[in-house]
Amino acid sequence: MIVGGDGYCGWASALHLSKLGYEVAIVDSLVRRLFDEQLGMYTLTPIASLQKRVKRWKEVSGKQLAVYIGDVCDFEFLEDAVRTFKPEAVVHFGEQRSAPYSMMDRNRAVFTQQNNVIGTMNIMFAIKEFLPECHLVKLGTMGEYGTPNIDIEEGFITITHNGRTDTLPYPKQASSFYHLSKVHDSHNIAFACKAWGMRATDLNQGVVYGVHTDETSLHEELINRLDYDAVFGTALNRFCVQAAVGHPLTIYGKGGQTRGYLDIRDTVRCIELAIANPAKLGEFRVFNQFTEQFSVNDLAKLVTRAGAKLGLEVKATNVPNPRVEAEEHYYNAKHTRLVELGLEPHLLSDALLDSLLNVAVQYADRVDMDQILPAVSWKKISSKPKTVVGTA
Repeated sequence: MIVGGDGYCGWASALHLSKLGYEVAIVDSLVRRLFDEQLGMYTLTPIASLQKRVKRWKEVSGKQLAVYIGDVCDFEFLEDAVRTFKPEAVVHFGEQRSAPYSMMDRNRAVFTQQNNVIGTMNIMFAIKEFLPECHLVKLGTMGEYGTPNIDIEEGFITITHNGRTDTLPYPKQASSFYHLSKVHDSHNIAFACKAWGMRATDLNQGVVYGVHTDETSLHEELINRLDYDAVFGTALNRFCVQAAVGHPLTIYGKGGQTRGYLDIRDTVRCIELAIANPAKLGEFRVFNQFTEQFSVNDLAKLVTRAGAKLGLEVKATNVPNPRVEAEEHYYNAKHTRLVELGLEPHLLSDALLDSLLNVAVQYADRVDMDQILPAVSWKKISSKPKTVVGTA
């Protein structure tokens, strides 16, 4: 069962697992599509309705996806879905996943925390009550760790203090109300594993880039999202779209912000590996899910070079950083456990950048230039709700 299966990572994962022979159910409230309508910003790639996607997947693959439309914050709906489908694994992507969205105003900050934390707790209780053997695979974020001046371990750190040694959860330094919701999730899941004997894998994922997987490439109605706006668009995807339309790459602040990155094709493979190698009953394990580390300046240089090969004149500009974050810092995060399980990463290559840039060029006429510059400030968050970004 893939919660959030209509979203960017969830849709690609649903098709990948279905192709592998898993019986897959999608659970989704379709709220991500509602955000587009509310904010007046849309994916660069035109995506079909979930109903059309599922129908086309059956025609292309011969495989059926079960669909449950509803909100996991509604426990009665969730209970009916899990008791009907009886999943052996629940992959939980079903959260509001944007830091800027969570920092737009009080309403959206509260929504992010309620939706993410309560939805996760409902899934935990559904597993406890109805699916005690079920494996919860929860998408976390590398953003839970922040940017400490020491190496980032995978979930836990062994420390010696006043002559005594213990292995403890790695300290969390979240940098938005969204990232804080993920921290709450991790603590709640760890407690449930200890108290109830639940089995769970917390995937602290880096920044994902790319559009195509083998499955989403099979038909235009299966294509995935490509968000390029300043609320939902991630750095590399945004830069490629900006390059395609001749807009300077928007580097926030000094550009030294360094994070872990991975290809969407590696995301679906990581989900596959986590399911195929489940945690033990009572085990809470953490995998850092990324393949390479880049600074924002690194990405800008890579896109500039790739754009030149395609005849694009790419420039970059430093804009005031809307976030509260270190713009130059040490960053070295461990990410070995998924590789040990068999992950063979797709590293960011010139060929991959060419592919991503070509998608951006193909759909360049769909770009809304008003959505490129940042419009959400961490320091100016207000209790007054925003309506439409760019016009409010």
